[in-house]
Amino acid sequence: MTSKIKSFIEDGIETYEANIDGEKIIWDKGLSYSKHLQTKTLLACQIPVSEEPEELMFIIVHQSMELWIKQCIHEINLIIKFIGTNQLNRAYKSLDRIAVILRHMINSWEVLATLTPNDFLTFRPYLQKASGFQSYQYRELEFLLGNKKKDLILVHKDDKAVYDHLEDVLNAPSLYDVTLKLLADRGFNIPSKILDRDFSQAYVPAPEIEEIWREIYSEADNMWDLYTLGEKITALEYYFQEWRFKHMKTVSRVIGYKKGTAGSAGVAYLVKALDNSFFPELWSMRSQMTSPEDQQSDKCPI
Repeated sequence: MTSKIKSFIEDGIETYEANIDGEKIIWDKGLSYSKHLQTKTLLACQIPVSEEPEELMFIIVHQSMELWIKQCIHEINLIIKFIGTNQLNRAYKSLDRIAVILRHMINSWEVLATLTPNDFLTFRPYLQKASGFQSYQYRELEFLLGNKKKDLILVHKDDKAVYDHLEDVLNAPSLYDVTLKLLADRGFNIPSKILDRDFSQAYVPAPEIEEIWREIYSEADNMWDLYTLGEKITALEYYFQEWRFKHMKTVSRVIGYKKGTAGSAGVAYLVKALDNSFFPELWSMRSQMTSPEDQQSDKCPI
């Protein structure tokens, strides 16, 4: 028996009510699930360039990655704002969320890895020179994290809006730059050559910064908020590098050591990217840390 639909006006909007599957369901002509999520538009965005059945999954995996990268960019901009205003507890929340997103993105490569070499070769020629190297969101994410290389935006020169935006992000302080400024505001002696550097250039590790992080970690109980910040941004890089690694292994599994569609060295290029560190002293200082007992023995007994 079909349930009867009741119609009425609520808040000036035509509204409907019906008993469906044992539940009283209400909807209206205002905002719906599909309108809110733009479902029709979203589902119309998968446009294969071949008639090969494997291409749809390839598109969906990469589009979902782009959506999660968009969320990561949103969160990092919040983190930069929160660190800049000394709201570390709010920054922690976004850092934790990015870590969860990255773990999800790492697992997403498992879906793409179901694409066999033969599967990919059925539609790879149709991709022409289209490549993940051209992902402007990924480039923005790397710039925000600190991997600054101006020539990486050359492939976007024909899209002025994208190019100008990436140039703005390139010239702005990264997450690590803002973190080091926070340490300076807390009284740590950050060299002016680091605080006032050209942000469009790659960050160069400094022994002074390594020693500052070592001090924070060695005195964690007295600087818990900075210690926690250090651990959470380290976790961000940890998962980001794991995502990079899984990307490299997935590409290796699917195409071997062929060149990328845009002409890069393919897997070899992705391997090279694994050496890029966003927060270098947070990693290097771990080799310099000593146990609390050793620290006590270094102190004068009197």
